[in-house]
Parts: sequence; C-alpha cells; structure tokens
Amino acid sequence: MKFRKLLLLTLVLSLWGGTMLFADSASQKVRVIVNGGELDDAGIFTDGKTYLSARQVANSLQALVNWDDSSRKVTIYKPNVHMFLFQDSTIFGNVTKGNKITFKVFAQIDNLLTDISAVKVSIADPSGDEQTIQSKSVSIDKDNFWYRTDDYTYTFDKAGKYTINFYMKLAGSDDWKIVSEKTITAKS
Repeated sequence: MKFRKLLLLTLVLSLWGGTMLFADSASQKVRVIVNGGELDDAGIFTDGKTYLSARQVANSLQALVNWDDSSRKVTIYKPNVHMFLFQDSTIFGNVTKGNKITFKVFAQIDNLLTDISAVKVSIADPSGDEQTIQSKSVSIDKDNFWYRTDDYTYTFDKAGKYTINFYMKLAGSDDWKIVSEKTITAKS
C-alpha cells in the first residue's frame, strides 16, 4: 500500500516537473530595451512571437494608454510635443549654476488623437525633486494646439541636468502621463 502511494506520488511529481520544464521552454522571458533603458516588466517569447506589456512600452515612449474594458482593447496614443524655453524673447537651454531665472515654456502639440482633460508642466532638479510650473484643465476639439505657461521664476541651485516635463491627463482619468521632456543644463 505504501509502495503504491509512493509510486503514485513519484508519478505525479514527475509529470508536474516535466510540464513545468515544457512550459518554461515553450515561453521564454526576454529582456526589452527601449531607447537604452531596460523595461522592468520583461517580455515573453513564445511561438515565434514576442509579447510586451503595453503600459511599459507606452511609458517608455512617453505615450498615453487607454484601456477600453467593454471591447477589451488597448490603444496607445503618442502626441508630438515640442517645447521651447524662453527667457524674455531668447530661447535657452543652458544656465549657470546659482542663477535665478524667470522663464516661460511654450509647447506645440500635434497628432493628438484622443481627448484630454488637462495639461501640466513641471521642472525636476538633478536629484529628481519636482515642482509644478503650471497645470490647466483643457477642452481641445482638434488634434493640435499651443500651450504657454505664465512666467516662472526658478533658481538653479545645483550643477547638472534639470528636466522640464510636459504631462497630459486623458479625459475620464485621474492619472498624469508624461508625454515630453526638455533638458536644461546648469553649469558651474
């Protein structure tokens, strides 16, 4: 009796182990690199196809993701956002560390193929501390528009890269999604 139980247990464990080995060989995890950065949620390669997380890819490409539960459809939108930084009427991208500068951000947005409810512009210092420059609710009924912030005064205390971030909020969503970045370099 004990021998039968031991034989049955050995058979079950062997089948289970073989199934796991087959499943592992049938689908393999793959590393996914987008613009030089590796995605946290790796892709899966199975049956000659690679499957990726739509949200991870969209975040890497700075795109908007919309999930429609009723149709079980994911749609990724990548608007073109071009930002220009003006100090008075002069475009700039580099500053001297310690300078206090008043500037405004102009953004040209096109290829916007979905409805949004708000935009936000922020600045992040080299250590990643972020401050909102301006946010605004919008109701845009076209695929392109311009956005300009009010004058904003900021002191570039540290040497390094400062990032101007442009965010959008999809209509009906509470999540801000970054869709563009612009870098300012503060030199010593």
